[in-house]
Amino acid sequence: MAFELPPLPYAYDALEPYISSETLHLHHDKHHQTYVTNLNNLTKDSALADASLEDVIKQSAGDAAKVGIFNNAAQVWNHTFFWQCLKKDGGTIPAALEARIVADFGSVEAFKQELTQAALTQFGSGWAWLYEDGGKLKVGKTGNADTPLAHGQKPLFTIDVWEHAYYVDFQNRRADFVKAVIDNLANWDFAAEQLGV
Repeated sequence: MAFELPPLPYAYDALEPYISSETLHLHHDKHHQTYVTNLNNLTKDSALADASLEDVIKQSAGDAAKVGIFNNAAQVWNHTFFWQCLKKDGGTIPAALEARIVADFGSVEAFKQELTQAALTQFGSGWAWLYEDGGKLKVGKTGNADTPLAHGQKPLFTIDVWEHAYYVDFQNRRADFVKAVIDNLANWDFAAEQLGV
């Protein structure tokens, strides 16, 4: 059973003017598809070919002989998750999630500053995350394909800070892209669903 590229959960122009249709066509149809294709080629005729994406990530994480498999599997998962973290007219945090954020970060503003800082200080390619670890909400960042899944943490929300996520629309202005996502596109309802609140 081959891994497949899931469709975007919205139209290609749904996130404009912040993320263009051109960016989504490139990011989803080209970059995300390439990770899916590579993963299928790397796992073909192996025990991992019939495993779930999450199991492939967990079984290949930290294994130098399977670094290619991990990188592509994690990127397929991270991107699929990222698409769910965005929506038109986003940015509003549901009350139950807001209560958890305030309890663990002190305020919504402090949380947003920490998430922004994680996204801006990730050197090179990677991801900024809101995740749950040991019953507490935390913010972190991962390089390249790394994901909280590989560390026993529960991802709730992510921002893709690979250049292909924003370069067409924002050139080198990663800060403007991150602000646009947090203020206008963040699907906090999805994050609350992941948390179960």
